[in-house]
Amino acid sequence: MDQLAQHIESIVFVSEAPISFKEIKNCLEETFETKFKKPALEKAIEELKVKYQATQFSFEFLEIAGGFQFLTKPAFHNSVSTLLRQNNKRRLSRAALETLSIIAYKQPVPKSEMEKIRGVSCDYSVQKLLEKELIAILGRSDAPGRPLLYGTSEKFMDYFGLKSLDDMPKPKDFKEPDNEIGEQAPIDETTAASPIEELVPPTANEAAVMEVTEELTSIEDTIPTEAAVIEATEELTSIEDTIPTEAAVIEATEEPTSVEDAIPTEAADTTILSEDATDDEDIATTDEDIE
Repeated sequence: MDQLAQHIESIVFVSEAPISFKEIKNCLEETFETKFKKPALEKAIEELKVKYQATQFSFEFLEIAGGFQFLTKPAFHNSVSTLLRQNNKRRLSRAALETLSIIAYKQPVPKSEMEKIRGVSCDYSVQKLLEKELIAILGRSDAPGRPLLYGTSEKFMDYFGLKSLDDMPKPKDFKEPDNEIGEQAPIDETTAASPIEELVPPTANEAAVMEVTEELTSIEDTIPTEAAVIEATEELTSIEDTIPTEAAVIEATEEPTSVEDAIPTEAADTTILSEDATDDEDIATTDEDIE
């Protein structure tokens, strides 16, 4: 058939996703109501591959994701990526990419296993990936509850430019090499708190713990140290040395008694006065005798 390559070219050109060999064959047979042999179709497809390898074309005819599609050549990826970046307002979030990577490497995988690996719920990410047709439901598991199993779709391989899932990077490519020259630097455990941690206010429980800790610290500050106790003991000892002993108290008590003995009593006063009066009488008697 004449212009078979051109018909295949037009079918692939208008297709939004990679179109398989079987779909191309069915489309042509229904259009022309005749059977096409596989070698003839393969020859036409090979002519298209060679044709678009020429430098005058900015795109090429490639087999990708189990089908055929026109794609821009690597030399013009920067210009196309700039346009896509400007027009693409719905990008995959980090959470969606993490979920998609788990599905790609673990498929078929239930949502419970995704959440076990990520540690968070994957409901929203799975829903968005289904809307973008990057993943598909492959069936149900035999586990209790028969959860749904998820896997990547053909659009996934088209989105990332993969011919098949075997072209994905192997997990071992992401591991660190076993043999390394030198030793790793020690991890500093006394790192300062990050600015984010400093800005995050403490919770109610944390605030209560901090308050109790501060109270205990203030109480510990009021407890005298061993040196202070020794110093206070020495001061008490010096004070005890200044307190008079029992003998000193008795001696001080006896001294006032001797002083009291030196004070004339009332009888002594009477005797002295009597003696003075007698002397006066004697003096008077003498005077009378003289007269």
